[in-house]
Amino acid sequence: MMAMALPFTPTQLSLASYDCTRPLHFLFSHNGSHLLQNCVESGARRSAIRDCRVFCQSETETLQLRRYSPLLESSFVPGISATVSDEWQAVPDIWRSSAERYGDRIALVDPYHNPASKMTYKELEQSILNFSEGLRVIGIKPDEKIALFADNSCRWLVADQGIMTMGAINVVRGSRSSSEELLQIYNHSESVALVVDNPELFNRIVETFHLKTSMRCVILLWGEKSSLANEGVDGITVFDYNDIMDMGRESRKVMLGSHDAKQCYTYEPINSDDIATLVYTSGTTGNPKGVMLTHRNLLHQIKNLWDIVPAKVGDKFLSMLPPWHAYERACEYFIFTFGVEQAYTTIRNLKDDLRHYQPDYLISVPLVYETLYSGIQKQILASSNLRKLIVLAFINVSLAYMELKRIYEGTYLTRSNVQPTHLVSALDWLFARMTASILWPIHMLAKIIVYSKVQSAIGIWKAGISGGGSLPSHVDLFFEAIGITVQNGYGLTECSPVVAARRPTCNVLGSVGHPIRHTEFRIVDMETGDALPPGSRGIVEVRGPQVMKGYYKNSSATQQVLDKEGWFSSGDIGWIAPHHSRGRSRRCGGVIVLDGRAKDTIVLLTGENVEPTVIEEAAMRSTLIQQIVVIGQDQRRLGAIVFPNKEEVLSAAKKLSAEDSSTSDVSNETLTNLIYSEVRKWTSECPFQIGPILIVNEPFTIDNGLMTPTMKVRRDKVSAYYKKEIENLFK
Repeated sequence: MMAMALPFTPTQLSLASYDCTRPLHFLFSHNGSHLLQNCVESGARRSAIRDCRVFCQSETETLQLRRYSPLLESSFVPGISATVSDEWQAVPDIWRSSAERYGDRIALVDPYHNPASKMTYKELEQSILNFSEGLRVIGIKPDEKIALFADNSCRWLVADQGIMTMGAINVVRGSRSSSEELLQIYNHSESVALVVDNPELFNRIVETFHLKTSMRCVILLWGEKSSLANEGVDGITVFDYNDIMDMGRESRKVMLGSHDAKQCYTYEPINSDDIATLVYTSGTTGNPKGVMLTHRNLLHQIKNLWDIVPAKVGDKFLSMLPPWHAYERACEYFIFTFGVEQAYTTIRNLKDDLRHYQPDYLISVPLVYETLYSGIQKQILASSNLRKLIVLAFINVSLAYMELKRIYEGTYLTRSNVQPTHLVSALDWLFARMTASILWPIHMLAKIIVYSKVQSAIGIWKAGISGGGSLPSHVDLFFEAIGITVQNGYGLTECSPVVAARRPTCNVLGSVGHPIRHTEFRIVDMETGDALPPGSRGIVEVRGPQVMKGYYKNSSATQQVLDKEGWFSSGDIGWIAPHHSRGRSRRCGGVIVLDGRAKDTIVLLTGENVEPTVIEEAAMRSTLIQQIVVIGQDQRRLGAIVFPNKEEVLSAAKKLSAEDSSTSDVSNETLTNLIYSEVRKWTSECPFQIGPILIVNEPFTIDNGLMTPTMKVRRDKVSAYYKKEIENLFK
């Protein structure tokens, strides 16, 4: 599987009492690479690294650059003494602070990998240092790009931070991306090595990668090297996770135990403006672009997310998003600075893990909250008629109560710049307060009898944080009514990603909250680019320390979205709530409201502009509709592509006696009639109505290329995939 190691004799090394440990210089020389390979294959990793001491041949020999994380690795640098109170300069610096403060506390629980893992903060810090040093040993240099194609796990975090610690740049992506997309990312980023999740992923992509990439080595995070396809690793050195950790551990021992060893390097601290990672965008409108995020960008998130998530030592978090997703990644870095415990889960295990771990916080995307909402609704509808009637009545009362509460608390969202008079404001407040007080006992009774059981089943005791997409209003309102706090936020990969979020103290439904610290927003006219006043709808632009350095090797794309003054054009349509000093909207001033994507806008032949997401969110309230995409560009009217929830359709058909109770399928006619009826029912209040509907048998998934890895529908791909059917639909 690997190239055969050549015989090695001790005479190939010059040893002396003052020998310098220079594994990077030696191990990738002609003889050193064979030694390293032989050491790994023979299981003698530890003794090999201990004995590989290379003589510094002359005082004029060029010293090797060792870039380091200023706080985390200060003990390796001669003459440097850093304390945990020092300012973080690089993302990995956070691990020394956390290890000092929360050393023996559990940081990570990873139950679904083999072996299952638990790591304390001190163990996590040491693992990151060992992995980082192991990369130096095998020849990785500062500023080189390392592709990290893997999914959520404790080893992903160790690899990610290990790469950053030694000044290299990781290029991240998950296993569900296509082989072609991963190849494009690897080559475009000019990666020199691949850190891969497991043998299954490597074996899937190897045929696509074979002879099309320049790969120095492969590092396997999970699984056995023996499981790799032989034809994929000819001439490529392969290491597993333990190889890297063992080599790094032994090299660190030598470095820490020898003053002379440290003299063979020239030391350079990581600068905050150095690139930390390349994150390729999801590519909903074309090929992914490599977003260059610096340590400063990510540190801004780490230092400023506490206003949104006031985490405390011992709080439990449940993690299920892809870790390369900028939202998950920034939140993980942030929460580990507060001594929390994070457990990894999967979509398949989410329901059980919510019940088992009872997390204080769940950081996830809208789709997860929609799934939880649908599950609760399904349980309600499956109960007896009397129980269903009581629960639905309770929910309706709670919805009314919470709306009145928003009015008297001043968090009722409005676009109007006109303030009510003092008299109108007072009467409005009085009516809302009095009516709410009448509904309050029923709401509290519902909380005791019904909502407490829901809370016990799913945890989320403090808040669910939603980001990475639009949170449907009916889901938002429902969770507010049953007493589970959901805070919606707004972020973009290009902004590291969080730029705005709802606070626990000001959770304005319908918005994505106020800008986070040191972040500016403005709304500009779509045609002229002129700044617009609050309440006006236009393109959202953002400026702040979290905005990216640019797109990698794509200056023209960078210039299209980032101007000379630092304003980033998001491509999203939205408005800023006007400031009111009184009335039901007095606490809403300055919150950001999103209305859709500029590139998603459908222009009908009538010249009317339609935002499809509003209609899609309305239709998705139906339990019969699993996915929907509104279409109609350059048509006289709108249409839709619908993937139905066949279980719910069958159940509805049987209730209407449209199908025999013993059947396991629904006729096309019944299916079509039910879907048409549901779409019209739920979108009746939308400004535009749906005309013809195309019902499809295949869901939009990541695997078939119709969704991005962050679970957003690729509209252009869907339209292209069903091009002929769409043409026939509008004939």
